[in-house]
Amino acid sequence: IPGLFFSLYGPVTAKTAFLFILPQYNVSVPTADGELVQYHYGLKDLVTILFYIFIAIILHAVVQEYALDKINRRLHLSKVKHSKFNESGQLVAFHLTSVIWCLYVVVTEGYISNPRSLWENYPHVYLPFQVKFFYLCQLAYWLHALPELYFQKVRKEEIPRQLRCIALYLVHIAGAYLLNLTRLGLILLLLQYLAEFFFHMARLVYFTDENNEKLFNVWAVVFVVTRLFTLTLYILVMGFGLPRVENQTLDPERGNFFTCLFSTPTRMSVLLLVCLFQASVMWRFIHFQLRRWREYWNEQSSRKRAAATAGTKQQAKPLKRDSGYHENGVVKAENGTSPRTKKLKSP
Repeated sequence: IPGLFFSLYGPVTAKTAFLFILPQYNVSVPTADGELVQYHYGLKDLVTILFYIFIAIILHAVVQEYALDKINRRLHLSKVKHSKFNESGQLVAFHLTSVIWCLYVVVTEGYISNPRSLWENYPHVYLPFQVKFFYLCQLAYWLHALPELYFQKVRKEEIPRQLRCIALYLVHIAGAYLLNLTRLGLILLLLQYLAEFFFHMARLVYFTDENNEKLFNVWAVVFVVTRLFTLTLYILVMGFGLPRVENQTLDPERGNFFTCLFSTPTRMSVLLLVCLFQASVMWRFIHFQLRRWREYWNEQSSRKRAAATAGTKQQAKPLKRDSGYHENGVVKAENGTSPRTKKLKSP
């Protein structure tokens, strides 16, 4: 009976399982070495994303249960620090995994060794398996972060900030995926995740030891470098690379949105918006660093004042008081005898 059931319904269940587990819309693209299997996007990707949303929720719970909760019990953090510690711990695990995975993809696909591949042969409709699977997993992770706000019982004050962060990531990742700018999106995600990893790692170290802020200095350097690379990459690809693409006609069916989004006036507007956004990010970063340094120097000065006050108290010695009490200007002992030493009479 089990064999009959599998022979009748096995192929159907296998196809349904593949719909959830594996990326869909694979095509065979002819190349010089033969045929190459690649993928494009479609509505069935939503089913795959839904499946990996549940996988992300399970992995989130595993990291929380077997790593973060055990550390929290040892640190005895307050409620506010406890919430921030859990947030940074989850994002450190995610960003580290994404940086390693994204770096492997861009290196094996040759996007770093050949920067021209970021805009050559646009639109990049057909994707390698690892590129499409990476984007589906990224969308699944940031969509799973929405129900996690309820599961983790995030404070109401923190929800708007986290919603903005989730929305920005979803817009950028989905935009690069749907507009066939996946190669540029991979490099930008690699830079962004690298800076975010150092920031949340520095927060974890700070929560364990509040006197250790060295990783914040490392994050500050990495953040500035990644912002410069991001801005340079935007200008290089959108300002100089994409305008030289041969196919300049609008063809949404083939995935070419170049004329609609990257014509000369629109391209300059996009570059201006990108520059303004990066400038606002840098301004917030500089404001944060100035506030942090101001608090650091105020703390150092207060410690120095406290140490100087303690030193002066130790140097000041108490005055010796004569034993007894004064009466009419004469010091008398407590027992009524004179405190002066008596002279012995000579025999």
